[in-house]
Amino acid sequence: MGTLPVYRWRLAPDGLATRRQLRALGLRPGGQDVAAQVERPRRRRGPLVAYLYRIDAAKPVRPMTPGKRAALAKANAARRTCPACRRDAGYVIPPTLGTCATCAFPDEQRAA
Repeated sequence: MGTLPVYRWRLAPDGLATRRQLRALGLRPGGQDVAAQVERPRRRRGPLVAYLYRIDAAKPVRPMTPGKRAALAKANAARRTCPACRRDAGYVIPPTLGTCATCAFPDEQRAA
């Protein structure tokens, strides 16, 4: 494998895009190898690196199927369900708490 061409931030040639840029165009890399990388320098740490893919070799994004949509809805519902009280919190429960705010801070709920 050869080395990748490295471009400075905002100086990549036309025809190359990051994954996010491809997604905004309704495309995906589609199994192609990384064509180049772009680096954004930082002061006290190493540079930020983004991989670039060829736009002409990208494929269209696969459409959402009913099965995928149902699985995604089920996964999001599980993230909103409190494991302690088994109620839908109405928001995604933070992993740092592990439970809904009512179960995590019962004393504060009584005072209010």
